[in-house]
Amino acid sequence: MKKATFKDWTLTTLDKTFGLKQIWECELLKQWENNALEINEFEKESLLGFQKALIRGGRAWNEVELENKFISPLIVTARIDDEQIGYFLERPLSGTVDDYELSGTVDGVIATGFREPETPYFCLHEYKRSIENQGTPDAQVLVAMLVAREQNQNRLPIYGLFVVGLDWYFIVLTGNEYCISRTYHADNEEIFAIFKMMKSLKQIIQAELMMSA
Repeated sequence: MKKATFKDWTLTTLDKTFGLKQIWECELLKQWENNALEINEFEKESLLGFQKALIRGGRAWNEVELENKFISPLIVTARIDDEQIGYFLERPLSGTVDDYELSGTVDGVIATGFREPETPYFCLHEYKRSIENQGTPDAQVLVAMLVAREQNQNRLPIYGLFVVGLDWYFIVLTGNEYCISRTYHADNEEIFAIFKMMKSLKQIIQAELMMSA
């Protein structure tokens, strides 16, 4: 059995090693992007406040500052946490995929569980700038999603996100196929689309839980 960390991979090595394929059209990604959720006034005002701080200083923030000042406040505003599902930060994730033992720390994960993450359905990695970090941001979140897929006994779709500075990219992994969204820019009106996608995750995960029950 070979051992590797999440930082050891690129999309090309993941494709070749695990038989993955990037696809350019994905119905699940389209549904995620085109969700019909509403944004109320409190949420809108909160998002604009987070965005104002991002525009002022976001390009100079380090990863911890980006996480604490913008990413987590946005996700917490989406009210994902309850006694069944939670948003957890800086949690170790490991598992076996084919002949590899894969392990790493996930910047953010949405999973079943109240106090501790149990079955993960969504993985997040954030970066200040891609060239300043070990590994590549897209591959690092995708390999975490592979581990999450293996931990999900029903092999349901896994959702993901990587953030590079002010830019957000969403991913869906279904079986061995994955699709990466276009770039969403958090410093303009697309912040509302970003928020709606994060807010809709709870409904998506709850639906998957009902399917697997």
